Amino acid sequence: MTSQVDDRVPVLIVGGSLVGLSASLFLGRLGVEHLVVERHARTSHHPRGRGNNVRTMELYRTAGVEQQIRQAAAVLAENHGILQAGTLTGADQEWLFKQIDPGGTLSRLSPSGWCLCSQNDLEPVLLRCAQELGGQVRFGTELDSFEQDEAGVTALIRDRESGQVRTVRADYLIAADGPRSPVREKLGIGRTGQGDLFHNVSITFSAKRLAEVVGERRFIVCYLTNPEGAGALLPVDNQQHWVFHAPWHPDRGEELADFTDERCEALIRAATGVPDLELEVTGKAPWHAAERVAERYGEGRVFLAGDSAHEMSPTGAFGSNTGIQDAHNLAWKLAAVLRGWAGPGLLETYDAERRPVAVATGARASARSAEHRHPGYEVTPGAGRQAGMMAVVLGYRYDSTAVVDSAAAGSPVPQDFRPIAEPGGRAPHLWLRRDGARVSTLDLYETVPVLLSGPEGGAWHAAGQRVAERSGVPLTCYQVGSDAPDGLVPEDGADWEHLHGVAADGVVLVRPDGFVAWRARGSAAEPEQLLAEVLGRVLDVRTG
Repeated sequence: MTSQVDDRVPVLIVGGSLVGLSASLFLGRLGVEHLVVERHARTSHHPRGRGNNVRTMELYRTAGVEQQIRQAAAVLAENHGILQAGTLTGADQEWLFKQIDPGGTLSRLSPSGWCLCSQNDLEPVLLRCAQELGGQVRFGTELDSFEQDEAGVTALIRDRESGQVRTVRADYLIAADGPRSPVREKLGIGRTGQGDLFHNVSITFSAKRLAEVVGERRFIVCYLTNPEGAGALLPVDNQQHWVFHAPWHPDRGEELADFTDERCEALIRAATGVPDLELEVTGKAPWHAAERVAERYGEGRVFLAGDSAHEMSPTGAFGSNTGIQDAHNLAWKLAAVLRGWAGPGLLETYDAERRPVAVATGARASARSAEHRHPGYEVTPGAGRQAGMMAVVLGYRYDSTAVVDSAAAGSPVPQDFRPIAEPGGRAPHLWLRRDGARVSTLDLYETVPVLLSGPEGGAWHAAGQRVAERSGVPLTCYQVGSDAPDGLVPEDGADWEHLHGVAADGVVLVRPDGFVAWRARGSAAEPEQLLAEVLGRVLDVRTG
């Protein structure tokens, strides 16, 4: 590989789709210079990957883009449930669920909520915001090859139009280059799991009269089970533009070319139950539902994220959300190591934390497809109780050296969700007043570790400030229940201690990604020494 270097960046991101652009956004928020290369000429134009769960929206809230995303998603803001029917016009209609958040329970658990925003609407928002933060994104550019050594990664990237090749030198490389990841293949990383589950052809079409047939049924997706036209119908604008996912069976010799416009039109008419429906097929794209997880999430200075690391069944939108959360977990760790306040051992926790979550989440996604009888997935639902949605979305937990006394015993996804702070779990949401402004506890976590001490935890608060000054670790300290400039006051007398599982003189250490690294339920004889030891262990640095 040539020794001439054209570009030097701390982080090179290969793949500029949903996960790559999210990684760019998160790194940009942390002030980390980076370069994104994407082989396609533009962001996605196909309406797919639309379900953004509450945890993902919390991350986008912290990154300052939640409201822009909701504006881009406004046309589908009133779409909530999943409907199952023989046809749209038949009598057999069943809501698998009618509301994402019946009773408004989520508002007590999070400052955010679910958001139905198709990938073709979401990616331009992420791109614009990432570029405003200084992110370099080059479309029509692909990775030709790369080599890594102890000090970094050298990559050759090629402009697909001009053929020009440039050499990029980076400290680290993030591969968000899809399920057939060339980076993963070069690293020789295998995958485990069930493999292919089912195949669909995604058909985009326009049909003005279909809105009249759908009426007031504002579904996210409607599973249509008519044997003559089984498939899944998804609204794009609730008016004229729609997507139909038709089962495809390549294992039976069926080819993509068999899905002619005429056949697609016939399938849609049979599925909707409107034999004379006027429609125009505007596009077709094959997709494959699979359950696979990489055997490791990287090697050396190269890391996998998103579909390059895991594939999941689409039911529940677990795959895209898991990928975005991969990027968030990795971004703060890269920033900490590059800034020098964390050691390289912190990066090893990326695999230890994210891979078990992907394995458990992928299994739950497959089970949910069976439960919903997703068209094309001919599997009987398994027996036994499955983890609830909130447990998967907000309850997943980490067990690594970046967590002290992790609560993640057994599965990283528990059966039930408990909104109580536990080491390894997501720090809970609580509304606070800070300098007269209303903030969520989740708004505190993004760039640096945060130490929250109780109303009687002044010793912890002072110890945290001294450890930060002495060690150079940018630890931000707040005392809950104090009106001081570095104090936080819970709204309406909320029970901060109960929610965080500590006494009034306890303390909680929260990582930049909003996960609890450690907690002490009460006071300690030598708080400064104990806190220094804990912080050093979590961040793989010497703090003494």
